[in-house]
Amino acid sequence: MERVLQPVLAGIVSPIVGFAGSFPVVLTGLTSVGADPGQAASGLLAVSVASGLITVVLALRWRIPVSIAWSTPGAALLVAAGPQPGGFAAAVGAFLLCGVLIVVAGLVTPLGRLVGAIPGNLAGAMLAGVLLPLCLAPVQALAQIPLLAAPVIAVWALVARFARPWAVPSALVVALAGILWTGGLPAGAGVAPAFVWTTPAFDPATLVGIGLPLFVVTMVSQNVTGMAVLSQYGFRPPWRPVLLATGVGTIAAAPVGGHAVNLAAISAALVAGSDAGPAERRWIASTVSGAGLAALGLTAGIVTAVFAASPPVLVQAVAGLALLGALASSIAAAITEPDGREAAAVTFVVTAAGVSFLGLGAAFWGLLAGGAMTLLHRRRARPAGPRRISGGPISGSLPRTAR
Repeated sequence: MERVLQPVLAGIVSPIVGFAGSFPVVLTGLTSVGADPGQAASGLLAVSVASGLITVVLALRWRIPVSIAWSTPGAALLVAAGPQPGGFAAAVGAFLLCGVLIVVAGLVTPLGRLVGAIPGNLAGAMLAGVLLPLCLAPVQALAQIPLLAAPVIAVWALVARFARPWAVPSALVVALAGILWTGGLPAGAGVAPAFVWTTPAFDPATLVGIGLPLFVVTMVSQNVTGMAVLSQYGFRPPWRPVLLATGVGTIAAAPVGGHAVNLAAISAALVAGSDAGPAERRWIASTVSGAGLAALGLTAGIVTAVFAASPPVLVQAVAGLALLGALASSIAAAITEPDGREAAAVTFVVTAAGVSFLGLGAAFWGLLAGGAMTLLHRRRARPAGPRRISGGPISGSLPRTAR
């Protein structure tokens, strides 16, 4: 009995922690690029159902604890991008491009290798620059609405001391209590969620400024990381089917507001670790988790209505608390290699500045600027030798940055 009960319990806990811990980021990201409350609720419903269904299918097919989730760093990228000239329809076009590129990465091996070749310090710095403005929101909320924000931050800090996975969900409960206390239940909060179709528009600047960075962030910060988490527990899901499934899921979810789905990273550990029971039965945890996430998506209309009635900075504060761990990991990845710190700093500063040029978002320019600095430093670091002279080549070695 315990062999079955343990993975089932892990499968119940995982979607609750994952959904409650990051859905404010999704709602904030979608509204930042122009979604109205109905479209934002539809997008949250879409990524929840797509992630849940793909998780169930892959877990049953391969009998491994694979876990699919929405791209939380991708949603943070949308916050940094802000409103687009073409409105939410242009953002939907960028979501579609991201899905297509994920499918292509699964079909065309060189593209997957190209994404994997992006220096880890630059990818970390770009993500840190994307996350920083949102992670500042708790401090801003504390200054603007101290009576609502202070209890949220205090509960988050206290719970994180003893049960870190429950810190953000606990803070979310306090935030919801504060919202209901100050404004009461919003009208229409009990209405069932519905998919809202948005005909995509393909604006070149939005495709490059959001679509490409969304693809890079999703691949590097989610898919590659998620694969590493599963490998840590001794599981190796098939790379190509995972990319194809998540790419198709992203394409299907995009017209109804879903931004991206991918391998889970944080919640993956909840269903792949020892707490989910014997290794050969952990796929049960994933199956239950996927079903649970799809079911939680049905609350999208309610939670969107509640948060629409709250001060925007409070929603952003909860989202910022949820992303502090990701910010710390990104900064650590950016500065791990001493030789690449200057290029990483350039990437971080340009991205965090949030300034667009030629209609292209800061994340694109940050990665481009950091890449240019990396190439420049490698060229500058290349020594004069070895040279071929009359007696043969002079032996020598290149400095680390030039290899």
